[in-house]
Amino acid sequence: MRRGIRNYHTHTWRCQHARGTEAQYVEAAVEQGFAALGFADHTPWPYQSDFVSGMRMRMDQFDDYRRTVLDLREQYAGRIEIPLGLECEAFPEWFGWLRDFKAEYLDYIILGNHYDYSDEGDHRRLYPAGGYYFGKCHKAEQVVRYGERTLAGMATGLYDYVAHPDLFMNTYRTFDADCRAVSRDLCQAAKDLGLPLEFNLLGAARQDDALARGYQGYPCPGFWEIAAETGCTAVIGFDAHSPDMLRRADLYDDAVQALGVLGMTVIDRIGTL
Repeated sequence: MRRGIRNYHTHTWRCQHARGTEAQYVEAAVEQGFAALGFADHTPWPYQSDFVSGMRMRMDQFDDYRRTVLDLREQYAGRIEIPLGLECEAFPEWFGWLRDFKAEYLDYIILGNHYDYSDEGDHRRLYPAGGYYFGKCHKAEQVVRYGERTLAGMATGLYDYVAHPDLFMNTYRTFDADCRAVSRDLCQAAKDLGLPLEFNLLGAARQDDALARGYQGYPCPGFWEIAAETGCTAVIGFDAHSPDMLRRADLYDDAVQALGVLGMTVIDRIGTL
């Protein structure tokens, strides 16, 4: 893994499915020679009900999140850049709130479109097979819905790149005509809007298991072939949920090679960072 890389997709313990302290992530990044480590934990949302998400920080945890990251930025100044971000879905009812929140507090946000509805827990009844979570798409209409929601988010201009744009392939069995159509739409929009697409290393770490279970998984070769044909730009994201993920030079090097074979331009700076 070459030195001087930048990763903008790092989580913290507040999302309830990551481990390690923020300082441990930074130390791992410094050890590996990273030039920048951006924190983009799963965003809190200002729920209007008593719903408590099981996969993101609470709103009352954001101030501690921001303070911790900014303190590390000061502590490690001159050694590594530490921008502050969030990974956010595309919930139209909160685009206005998100725009204001980003302007006041954040250096960047990435579009990680996991759920169809903002109050994700209340909608399990609509999708008994778990289709409300876009990483568990099993039907064409769920793939199409993912595409619609993601395109709506991309069009806002709020997001600095699209995280795991091929998440819909995680538990899908074939890269069929519907998947190709959604992929073409997403890639064309990314090209037109100048939005980088993330080649996600957490997905890459799990892909052998997905294939063994008969799923395509992600990063999905068919999607990335379309991205290359369309002329999209790629960014490599570790999607780190533990400090050790930042030490996976094998995954990073494989991603560089795969994107190089496709002839894709890979960037390591996003937005104004």
